[in-house]
Amino acid sequence: MQPTDRIREDVREFTPYAPGLSMEEIKERYGLARVVKLASNENPLGASPLVKRVLARKADMVFRYPRAGNPALVAALAEAHGVPRGCVVAGNGSDEIIDLLVRVTCRPGVDNVVAFAPCFSIYVQQTKLCGVELRQPPLGPDFAFDLPALAGACDAKTALVFLTNPDNPSGYAVPADQVVALAKSLPPRALLVVDEAYVEFADPEADHSMLPRWGQCDNVVVLRTFSKLYGLAGLRLGLGVMPEWLADYLLRVRLPFSVNLLAEAAGIAALEDTPFRQASLETVLRGRRLLAEKLTGLGCRVYPSKANFLMFAPPSPQCGAADVFKALLGRGIIIRALKSYGLPELLRVSIGNDEENDLFLAAMKDLVENGC
Repeated sequence: MQPTDRIREDVREFTPYAPGLSMEEIKERYGLARVVKLASNENPLGASPLVKRVLARKADMVFRYPRAGNPALVAALAEAHGVPRGCVVAGNGSDEIIDLLVRVTCRPGVDNVVAFAPCFSIYVQQTKLCGVELRQPPLGPDFAFDLPALAGACDAKTALVFLTNPDNPSGYAVPADQVVALAKSLPPRALLVVDEAYVEFADPEADHSMLPRWGQCDNVVVLRTFSKLYGLAGLRLGLGVMPEWLADYLLRVRLPFSVNLLAEAAGIAALEDTPFRQASLETVLRGRRLLAEKLTGLGCRVYPSKANFLMFAPPSPQCGAADVFKALLGRGIIIRALKSYGLPELLRVSIGNDEENDLFLAAMKDLVENGC
């Protein structure tokens, strides 16, 4: 017997999630003292000062378990988003909510899940891990949502339909009214899971988010994260807003204390720090306009984005996406190559702070004018 014979056959084919390269890896590889990371869509201003103070005060309590169910956090989330407390499930990142939704609603070997191609890799991995068919109609031209095709891929055994709005890696988004129409067109059993990880940047947010329309549809789940606008990627905190009956079942099977004590405290503090949140949003929107204008001026094809990143194609086949990616790494600037999304000719750059954006643009200008 081989050691791998003890592993499920379908799991042997898995490849791990491919995160962006870390700053430490690039420093060591290229002998650099400073690295600018614009690869993971993190907050360009870091973490809220209020969050930092709260974490310092809570550090002495890390030997204690958090309160079961995180009631203080759930209450704060419900108030912030204007939804009933019983509809909120907090998780160890929104990834945990995705995993729970698949496990709770999908019957292995019977049901199917529908999402566009390409899509967030966690949708793919968790459905495969649970032995559930994933159906993936392609995105439309220029990465637009072909919502009729998404609905058309569903049948009576469709358990979940994932829609990331705004989408990653393109930044494409549709108004929430179109999402409501999609939800109402799905088969009776299907739940529409709207992943709004980037919706705060879809100016104006209220036109694109389903949360202001909560209650218009009884088959919608909305996912949010603290990893982007709130600057808490390292603490892993996310939430799902869903029908109360569904939230009850997710909480029955969720691992105990999956949201740790520091993440809970940081989440509550982040919700309270409105000035930091507004400053972060203004920095991203200003940077997004600047990068789109300057990259276009350099001859890049820049895709319209409602997120805190831009997807673009370099202007010259002789200095293609892979070449630009490697050349930027050598200069200490990390962006995201999109080969893992099946888009080897494209790149994604997160919006940084003003200095980081200027360094990236100066490097791009040099590469375009002088070659990779």
